Amino acid sequence: QVRPVEYGGGLVQAGGSLSLSCTASGRTFWQYSKGWFRQVPGKEREVVASISWSGDKTYYADSVKGRFTVSADNAMNTVFLQMNSLKPEDTGVYYCAVGASNGPGSHLDEFVDWGRGTQVTVSS
Repeated sequence: QVRPVEYGGGLVQAGGSLSLSCTASGRTFWQYSKGWFRQVPGKEREVVASISWSGDKTYYADSVKGRFTVSADNAMNTVFLQMNSLKPEDTGVYYCAVGASNGPGSHLDEFVDWGRGTQVTVSS
């Protein structure tokens, strides 16, 4: 089992940038896909971005394409999410997750180990 821990959430003005990172320990991190998800109250958790185990394939939700970048450093057991040109609708709790396959993955059920989340708030 992998135990992801997210870092880097906070409050930022619209148009600003924020970087999230996630480190994990446990089963071999580098062999599996990694993903970022977000959830707002009253709505289902949704995928934001994901990356394959090798880092050569990525997936982005349409709402973040061109603004967010997912990357990973397998040697450091860390996955990153760089968020630029943030919008108020990007507000939510952001979760890091590790998948059960090579990935990248675009559905919640492709990911099995979840962090506790970090709050991102974008003010207008």
